[in-house]
Amino acid sequence: MRNNYRKSIPLDRRSLALRKLILSAYTSARRGHLGSYLSLVEILRVLYDSVLRYDPRKPDWPGRDRFILSKGHGSVALYAILADKGFFSPELLPTFVKFDSMFGQHPDSRKVPGVEACTGSLGHGLSVGVGMALSARIDKQKHRVFVVISDAESQEGSVWEAALSIAKHNLTNLVVIVDYNHMQSYGRTREVLDLEPLAAKWKSFGFGVEQVNGHDVKKLRQSFLKAVNKPSRPQVVICHTVKGKGIAGIENNVSWHHKTKLSDEDVEMLYANLRQRGSEN
Repeated sequence: MRNNYRKSIPLDRRSLALRKLILSAYTSARRGHLGSYLSLVEILRVLYDSVLRYDPRKPDWPGRDRFILSKGHGSVALYAILADKGFFSPELLPTFVKFDSMFGQHPDSRKVPGVEACTGSLGHGLSVGVGMALSARIDKQKHRVFVVISDAESQEGSVWEAALSIAKHNLTNLVVIVDYNHMQSYGRTREVLDLEPLAAKWKSFGFGVEQVNGHDVKKLRQSFLKAVNKPSRPQVVICHTVKGKGIAGIENNVSWHHKTKLSDEDVEMLYANLRQRGSEN
């Protein structure tokens, strides 16, 4: 049965522009986790456009909301939105993974303005978020914490240990967001280690659960704002996404989870297929 939350959503100019920023880094490096970058775009776009409180001129502003990309292999999507928002120049993106670049395969909080935590060792980011949320409560601070985890990452036991802690302390100042593209490095999650019933699992841990099409900007905004609007219990938003969203031939193609040594033909294909999607809208 088709997942009703994965209805095909056309991409507007802003979503296409962010994907072009991602390609500027990826095709320069000629390696990376392209499918994982592309499934994240609308999630990050809505968070940074409509939900998070931050000041790109003052990345360490104490009143900012904390955002953690626990699925650190999705780094270039985060770099693209941070560049778009003015934390640094988009012209730096093509330095991705080059010698002396601040942009590594995984985000580094010591190097990249706007990055709150070093992530990429899957299963750790949510626990870091628990610490930040508890600290904010103890210090009577008003900022909120948002953590994006992946579906395959949810196969890690540490994710569920963190969920138990969130529920125990009723951390309503922390929102968990799942990028549920239903795929992982070498296959579909249902075949590798099935997560279903994922929503029921989170409910059983004491969370309020929202499910949404992860590329529907309007519905994402509604779901995220509902999650932060004075909830009585911790919230998780399960975003059903498409791995490789926006580039024909890449979508739901596990061979594009991670690639190295892209050819000139590969690069031409990526831009041509993204432009084709743009011309359809």
